[in-house]
Amino acid sequence: MKKIFYLLTVLSVITSCVSKKNQAIKQNILTLKDSYCKAPFQYNYPNKLPSYNSDSILLANKDLKPMFSDQSILILNALDNLDEVHQIMELKKDSSLSSQVKVLQLKTRINSKITISLTELDAVAAEFDCEGERVAQIGNYVDNLNDSKSNKLILYSIVAGAAASIAGGIVKDDAWSSAIDIGGGALGAGFGLATLNPKGKKVEFVHSRNLLRDIWKEKLESPNFPPFIWYMYTEKKFSNKETHSIIQSMKERWLHYQFDDSKTEADQSVIFSDGGYYRADDLHNRAAMLNQMQSATRTINQNINYLLLDLDKLIL
Repeated sequence: MKKIFYLLTVLSVITSCVSKKNQAIKQNILTLKDSYCKAPFQYNYPNKLPSYNSDSILLANKDLKPMFSDQSILILNALDNLDEVHQIMELKKDSSLSSQVKVLQLKTRINSKITISLTELDAVAAEFDCEGERVAQIGNYVDNLNDSKSNKLILYSIVAGAAASIAGGIVKDDAWSSAIDIGGGALGAGFGLATLNPKGKKVEFVHSRNLLRDIWKEKLESPNFPPFIWYMYTEKKFSNKETHSIIQSMKERWLHYQFDDSKTEADQSVIFSDGGYYRADDLHNRAAMLNQMQSATRTINQNINYLLLDLDKLIL
């Protein structure tokens, strides 16, 4: 009997610790239910997007090609700075001090627009990063819930087997002893099978400001992105192969790796909604997708860096 008492005491202590841990996790997770990543002030960006007629833009500005790459010319057009560049080229023909001053003034105007575009990139990348961290915390919470449930069931399985073993040793009647052993084994197996839940628990997660929805739909239906950033995402000239835009390439990867090439499943996914009940796998997929978009956003800095280098060559 002492062995059974010790066994029950250990079980009670372990169960109590697990319960307290779950309560603490639930209290800490309440702040993650709604987003704390969105900016406190909503800036109303203009709805007008830059022209996507890239071939016509490049043809109209072919005089800039000796000094600027195609991508740099398109960025200058998107920032509405092509006129300033043409003026600088004309002023460079005159070496007078007044012309040099005007050149510097024009370059300052261009740099101001570039600085704004860089801060926009940083802001969007920061929100992707913040949302990714928020989702990761929720994902860890659901993982902990699932692990806690599995650990409890495994513990119950062990206790059931041990209790049956002890009881079988106490009972002298062979028939009863065999029945206890069989019952304990069946109970332990039942607890073991209960841990094989492939989907696990769900948790409510809200994201009415859904950055990934615009990406998936390839439509800027919200004020989530500045027009310049959206243009960089969707203009094919800024992708590596120039056959698909940045977000078209991203969508192809998501469809293949996150949704097993099932567009129907992707379209119906909670990931692209205003939020809902998530399982651990969906949360981990959302976190990965947000992190991928953060990386894609930061790569746009390379194009702007090349533009700055081209501008310096023009001024010198």
